[in-house]
Amino acid sequence: MSEETDVLVVGAGPVGLLTALGLARHGVRVTVIEAGAAIEDSPRAIVYHWTVLEDLDRLGILADVKARGICKTDYAYRVHETGEMIYYSIDVLADETPYAYNVHLGQHELAAIALEHLGRHGGAAVRWSTEATALRQDAEGVTVSSPRGELRARWVVACDGARSTVRKLLAMPFEGMTWPERFVATNVFYDFQSHGYARANFLIDPVHGAVIVKIDDRDLWRVTYSEDGRLPEETVGERIAEHFRALLPGQEPYELERHQPYRMHQRAAARLRERRVLLAGDAAHATNPTGGLGLTSGLFDSFALTAPLAAVVLEGASDRLLDRWAAERRRLFVEIASPAASENKRVVYSEPDPDRRRADVEEIRRQLSDPDALRRRLKFTEQLRSRPLLAAA
Repeated sequence: MSEETDVLVVGAGPVGLLTALGLARHGVRVTVIEAGAAIEDSPRAIVYHWTVLEDLDRLGILADVKARGICKTDYAYRVHETGEMIYYSIDVLADETPYAYNVHLGQHELAAIALEHLGRHGGAAVRWSTEATALRQDAEGVTVSSPRGELRARWVVACDGARSTVRKLLAMPFEGMTWPERFVATNVFYDFQSHGYARANFLIDPVHGAVIVKIDDRDLWRVTYSEDGRLPEETVGERIAEHFRALLPGQEPYELERHQPYRMHQRAAARLRERRVLLAGDAAHATNPTGGLGLTSGLFDSFALTAPLAAVVLEGASDRLLDRWAAERRRLFVEIASPAASENKRVVYSEPDPDRRRADVEEIRRQLSDPDALRRRLKFTEQLRSRPLLAAA
C-alpha cells in the first residue's frame, strides 16, 4: 500500500474520526489509519457535556447522537455513609442555550456515527488493521510506515490514545503522574431509578466512591468504581460482586454486561506539535475520568483544530496557527481540566478525612441550591473551549 493524502489521522476513536470528519467537511483530503480491525467498544467515556453539543451540531451529527443516546438534564450526588441524595438539573441553563442538556452515549457509538458521516465524503478514507511503525518528517510532509506499506501526508494528527504509538515514535515526553488506584468501568443492567437515583450520579465515599450513569432505555448503567492498583488486574472480574454489594442500592438481581479495568493518569505531552505532527485527545493529554473532562478536552482539541489546519492545507495560511493551537490546548488541559478532574476524583473517591468530606458535601449543597452558583458550576466546561484561531490570525 502506498498512498498520499493531505492529512493522515492516526487512531479511529471519536477524536480521530471527528477530526477527520471536520477536515473532510472543509474539503481536505484525509485518511484515517487504525491499528485495530474495528472501532474499540470497551466501556469508556459516555457523557457529552452540553458545551460540546453545538459543535456536534455544526458537524451535522447531533441528530444521530441524540437518536442513539439519552438526552438528560438530571444529576445527583449521593453520600454513601448517610444515604443523602442531593439533586440538581441543567434546566437552569434553558434560558441561555438551546443545548441545555447532556447526552449519554458510549464513545464507540459516537465514533461509529462519525465514521458513517465520514464515509459520505469522497476525499476521505479509513484503513483498518494498519499500525504506524515508523515516522519520518521532511520540509514537505510526513511519511508513515506500516506493515501494509507507506503513507505520505502533508500533516499527521495523532489521536491514538494515551499509549500513543506516534508520541512514542516522536520520543515525546508524557509528563505527569499515574494514580495508585485502578478504575473499573462496568456496564450492568439494574434499575437504579426505582431507588431514587438520577440518570447521572456521583457516589461520595473514600472506599465505595463511584460514578453511576444511565446508558440507555434498557436500564443499562455504567458503574465506575476504584480499587487498589496493587490487586491483580487479571482477577478484577472476581471482585466485582463484592463491590456491587456495597454499590447497588437494593437486593434485586443484576446482570453484568461487561467490564474494563484501567489505570488513571494526569499527564500531558511536552508539546502538542512536533514539526508536521500534531497530538490530540488522549495522545496529547490523559486524565482520570471523574467529571468527564478527558474526552471533553479531546473533543475541544478537535473542534479547535480543523478550521486552522484546513486553512493551512487549502489556503496557505501560516502554520503558526498550529503553534497557537498546540500551546492553547496544552495550557487549558494542564491549568484547568487536569486540576479539576483531580479535585473531582478526591471529592468522589478518595477523601479520607471525615471533616473535609462533610465540608465538601456542605459546599455541594450550597452551590446546588443557589441558581447563580449552579449556573457557574455547569458552565465550567466552557473554560475548556479554545478561542477561534482564525479570528485571531
